[in-house]
Amino acid sequence: MVQIILILILAYLLGSIPSGLIIGKVFYKTDIREHGSGNLGGTNTFRTLGVKAGLVVTLADILKGTLAASLPVLFSIDINPLLAGVFAVVGHTYPIFAGFRGGKAVATSGGVLLFCAPYLFVTVLVAFFISLYITKYVSLSSMIAGITAILFAVIEGFVQKWDIPLLIVVFLLVSFVIYRHRANIKRIMNKTEPKIKWL
Repeated sequence: MVQIILILILAYLLGSIPSGLIIGKVFYKTDIREHGSGNLGGTNTFRTLGVKAGLVVTLADILKGTLAASLPVLFSIDINPLLAGVFAVVGHTYPIFAGFRGGKAVATSGGVLLFCAPYLFVTVLVAFFISLYITKYVSLSSMIAGITAILFAVIEGFVQKWDIPLLIVVFLLVSFVIYRHRANIKRIMNKTEPKIKWL
């Protein structure tokens, strides 16, 4: 039990590493929390610091989820990697290293799926970029990608076999992502949500 608790704490701490804050302050002398949406995730980094910084932060946030989910395997702890991944997502969203003001859980959730369900991750990634190309809304594309993840998990259950832990975690993560985007949903409806210009 102690080992499990330590793994989950470590997963949370990994998720808490504020990639956007670190990249912004070290390389751009900018606290991205003071610009744009004030969010520490990849989207606000793209908007505030540019494409290169946005890509680095997004990849770092994905890898946080992947590494956290791999901890039970690396340390031979008998818990589902998805659970460690969830703790990383919580850490990313409410990071102890950045005043509990983090990102919106999209990239880190994707990183968890990359480790636990690679085919699902690829499907979600494709759905995200197709939506992004069409709509130019990162927020909307993130939510569409999440809904795609749920559909994938359900269809996979009917076609092959049900992975109930994966289905539950995907549903919870997607619900959380949509909840975190509630302000974006209002702006999309009001047609005030910023669109990307680099795609």
